[in-house]
Amino acid sequence: MTAPLIWQKSTYSQEQGECVELTANGGAVLMRESDNPTVILTTTRQDLARFLQVIKVGAAGPGTPGP
Repeated sequence: MTAPLIWQKSTYSQEQGECVELTANGGAVLMRESDNPTVILTTTRQDLARFLQVIKVGAAGPGTPGP
């Protein structure tokens, strides 16, 4: 029997739903939206970190130094 996954809600999520939740499972990071918890995206820690870095740079605008 496998242990149940413990999902952690993003601190940027709203109280009434619209939540992004994450959990680790071995070397993978699993993500889901609380409104549709049966759809789960899987990635690695490195790929998630790279994705978040690209988002931060993009949010700053073109030509703006990244983090």
